[in-house]
Amino acid sequence: MSRRIYEDDGEPQSSPPPVVGRHRRKLDVAEYAAGVLACDRAVLGRAITLIESNAKKDQQLAQRLLVELLPHSGKSQRVGITGVPGVGKSTFIEALGSNLTAAGHRVAVLAVDPTSGVTGGSILGDKTRMTKLSRDERAFVRPSPSSGSLGGVGRKTRETMLACEAAGFDVILVETVGVGQSETVVSEMVDFFLVLMLANAGDELQGIKRGIMELADMIAINKAEADATAARNAKREYMSALRLMRGTHADWKPPVLTVSGLHNQGLDVLWEKITEFRALFTKNGQLEVRRREQMRRWMWSMVDDRVRAAVREHPEVATLVTRLERELIEGTTTATLGAEAILRAFGIG
Repeated sequence: MSRRIYEDDGEPQSSPPPVVGRHRRKLDVAEYAAGVLACDRAVLGRAITLIESNAKKDQQLAQRLLVELLPHSGKSQRVGITGVPGVGKSTFIEALGSNLTAAGHRVAVLAVDPTSGVTGGSILGDKTRMTKLSRDERAFVRPSPSSGSLGGVGRKTRETMLACEAAGFDVILVETVGVGQSETVVSEMVDFFLVLMLANAGDELQGIKRGIMELADMIAINKAEADATAARNAKREYMSALRLMRGTHADWKPPVLTVSGLHNQGLDVLWEKITEFRALFTKNGQLEVRRREQMRRWMWSMVDDRVRAAVREHPEVATLVTRLERELIEGTTTATLGAEAILRAFGIG
């Protein structure tokens, strides 16, 4: 039986704490690749830690590893899951993931947490909230990196997804932990985007709802057991709202379901709809088109991130920034003039 891991550094949970000063033997690309393809969970954990590293040498090694793994990736169902605050994502994901593993699937749960780059925090709590799924031999729960820009966290989640696919996980659930731009990031790395809603969320969330709903391939009203009448009314409201919005796919009308993650109600129908979507979009070729477009956007987003970082780190730019920001605040220059000065210092324009 393969070992089960939960710690970020790839150590199995059953192992004793690492001894200070102990150094594990470094693996080469071939050893990493062989371990991941064999679904050696300890090696998979170390490979993901390598992918998440910001050290230049680690990044170079990680990219070589990913090239080796690419031919073995891409076969999973990639499902993004988001929701309004308090919607019960963790309970829902644990119930859905447990259903899927019981049905013979191998499930990896990943997360995108843009807030961690601000607070320096971690979402390791996801493992404690999903205790049943974390103990499941056919599941793998991985929190996002504990720091970094949204673009950086998105890159690491994408590459972690490829590694999990190469290890044989055929369902990848990507959870958004924050609210806002992370929804767009996740929708651009998955095949299907599921939005969880509450029956009585209140008018204050309407702005958030509209932005999320425009990305949705399905809306599920969670916690329907709390008030069945309210859930049915919310279902009608969301169905009406979706008719007024431009869908992301001409061949698919996003369904609206009522479910209960806590009581495991309606999740079988929900997964049938996701499977139906995949079958349709595989048949008409749109799944392949969508993934190709995602890869193209991913490449250019990486270019944007690297160029922005290079500009900020340029020594001549660094000497200008404080003065330009002060002049902007004082109203003695414009944002356009400030941007032009920074680009000239960088050697552009």
